[in-house]
Amino acid sequence: MKKNIINNKSVLITGGTGSFGQKFTEVILNKFKPRKVIIFSRDEFKQHEMQLKFKKFNKLRFFLGDVRDLNRLALAFEDVDIVVHAAALKQVPAAEYNPFEFIKTNVLGTQNVVDATFKSNVTRVLSLSTDKASSPVNLYGATKLTADKIVISANNFIPKKKFSVVRYGNVLGSRGSIIPKILGQINDKFITITDKKMTRFSITLDEGVDFVINCLDKMKGSEIFVPKISSYRVVDVVKAIAPNKKIKIIGIRPGEKMHEEMISKTESANTIEFKNYYVILPKISKFKKNFFFNSLEKRKGKKIKTHFSYNSLENTYLTINQIKDMAKKNI
Repeated sequence: MKKNIINNKSVLITGGTGSFGQKFTEVILNKFKPRKVIIFSRDEFKQHEMQLKFKKFNKLRFFLGDVRDLNRLALAFEDVDIVVHAAALKQVPAAEYNPFEFIKTNVLGTQNVVDATFKSNVTRVLSLSTDKASSPVNLYGATKLTADKIVISANNFIPKKKFSVVRYGNVLGSRGSIIPKILGQINDKFITITDKKMTRFSITLDEGVDFVINCLDKMKGSEIFVPKISSYRVVDVVKAIAPNKKIKIIGIRPGEKMHEEMISKTESANTIEFKNYYVILPKISKFKKNFFFNSLEKRKGKKIKTHFSYNSLENTYLTINQIKDMAKKNI
């Protein structure tokens, strides 16, 4: 058993029946000793499937509810120590056509998570974000940026609890990602992609879960954690999975970027670099100064150069063979 903040704690995952929630649950039940793990989500069928999948674990609980419902969240948070907030609406085109539905879940839902924490025994809240929250150009990214601000600001008025954010890129092989989309067209005449020049950050589900677990242990409150990960060219994913298929370019969809970004030039002024990750500090926080100088004094981190941008274009790329290997492990 590894030593970790999760041991002997009650952990609740919002959106827990999703790809991340299921893998996170699997890992912490097998590698750590949580007192209890609670899956909070609104889909009873997915909860039923998950109950069957994890039936050998007696520490797992299921709680039907929606993050839009503050009273239900408050009830679920009773006797909970740690919350991992993964519930979100995520499809970029859907957000452009249904903006307020995304606002209700991603923004108001996140505010409900913070409010439900206030009178509970929860000591840590770690919220999952996305690269699309950095310099957003679409509604989904804007809602996640707003959610990030809500979580970070909670440290200013609930000082005895810790609120932080994890921001990372596309999860290779997860539901709705590029690999399932390509596999869904494998019997068609061609594979459709938006643009041959398009790039994206890439992280596997295992890497994402491990990073979140490490951040739960390290978090002081108020920071945004960003992992150092590789990029891929969208066209290379097609070449890796369906090398003999013709490619049809359909153009960028509403709200899409050609390249993603996880740290903007503006955010770089408040960013510290570590060996395997970055930490973006808030502009307004007592924590910022202490964290920054402690990190430098202990030589664990360094301030990055001004106007630095961490984006998927100016980054190291996965080779086609690496994508093949990752796809085999994550399909």
